[in-house]
Amino acid sequence: MIPRYEVEAISRIWSEEARWQRVLEVELHLLAELEASGKAPAGTRAAFNGVRIDVRRIHEHEARTRHDLLAFCASITEQVPAEAGRFFHYGVTSSDVLDTALALQLRDSLNIVEQSLSRVLDSLDAKIEETRDLLSVGRSHGMSAEPMIFAQKFLSSRAELTRRLRDVRHLIGSELTGQVSGAVGNHTFLDPSFESRVLARLGLPVEPVSTQVIPRDRVALVLSIGALIATAIERISIEIRHLHHSDVAEVHEGFRPGQKGSSVMPHKRNPVSTENLCGLARVIRSHVEIGHQDSLLWHERDISHSSAERIVLPDHFGLLVYSLDRLHSTLGSLGIHRDHIEGKVRQQFSCLSSRALHELVEKNIRPREALYAVVQESAFTATDLDDFTRRLQDRCDRDGLQFDPSILSWDGVKQAYRKNFDAVLKRFREGP
Repeated sequence: MIPRYEVEAISRIWSEEARWQRVLEVELHLLAELEASGKAPAGTRAAFNGVRIDVRRIHEHEARTRHDLLAFCASITEQVPAEAGRFFHYGVTSSDVLDTALALQLRDSLNIVEQSLSRVLDSLDAKIEETRDLLSVGRSHGMSAEPMIFAQKFLSSRAELTRRLRDVRHLIGSELTGQVSGAVGNHTFLDPSFESRVLARLGLPVEPVSTQVIPRDRVALVLSIGALIATAIERISIEIRHLHHSDVAEVHEGFRPGQKGSSVMPHKRNPVSTENLCGLARVIRSHVEIGHQDSLLWHERDISHSSAERIVLPDHFGLLVYSLDRLHSTLGSLGIHRDHIEGKVRQQFSCLSSRALHELVEKNIRPREALYAVVQESAFTATDLDDFTRRLQDRCDRDGLQFDPSILSWDGVKQAYRKNFDAVLKRFREGP
């Protein structure tokens, strides 16, 4: 990860030393179970208590062996007596320990994603509370539609990211599996019950059907969920960017003392944070294709996935956590121009045409198309809300239509468009 977007906690998980530390952890649990089951002499596991990871030494061995796992094994066993060292990596193949260690790295990373995602949900909750009584112009096709509660924008994203939080927790609990199944997954030297005991020590589910590697659709699923989180981040970022436009000016990103918006135009306050998040979302989503390609291995087992994963997985989690943390910060400092937002409902009075139409439909036995035309003519020719109300009233009087102009009063409008938001919010919070 380039320093600009690096998240230290993620970088630590995916460092080379941390990777080998996780592999060692798997190997040591394997030794412990070998000893417990009588397959290795008493004291075998204890002989490894003082071993340490020496990345430089691993590289020296790998220059000769051209095999990173064997180089790792050599760097460890040279630190212990031969009597104990002969049982290191017993009965397993490289992918047993590498893929199981990878599951631990994925779990560590997803735990951080879960924490960052939870903070974003807290930020969205705060914005929902802040704007749950704020009436705004809703838009469809980029055009003014009818009024809506501004908090609905945040609630929609809150609901989407809540689904993603459930996905992340499912990944952590069910999709990150380990294996100790041996070459081509045959369990030739270590039976499935032994495998289960080793993985229980690691807190991982057993991969039900191993092919020597853990099937890569599991990694593809992790990347896909990450991409969906990135898409959710971009969706709310795009909305903030639209609302930030000078011509809309309903929100603005926080602007710190000393911050500059342009090299030559001092007045500018650009939506740089949400633009940044939209760009990073493109990169995160690109990882999905690599995950799918990595699922296709010759005879169910090769290492064409390995090189790609070494690059993609650290970048994926680093960018994902960076993006979540930046969105959390952006939401926390987001300025909301309440008076301007509600003023637009009055100014763009035609957004109340739906309310007027329903009033006429409820009170008049006339074809809906005829009533639609009455409201449309008034909306197209009026200059403000009062003029719209007056024109509509005059037309209804001429045509003998019943119409109550109080439904277009400001208090009536606010009550009408706010009345059911609390019910929707309650429904969401109670869940399915």
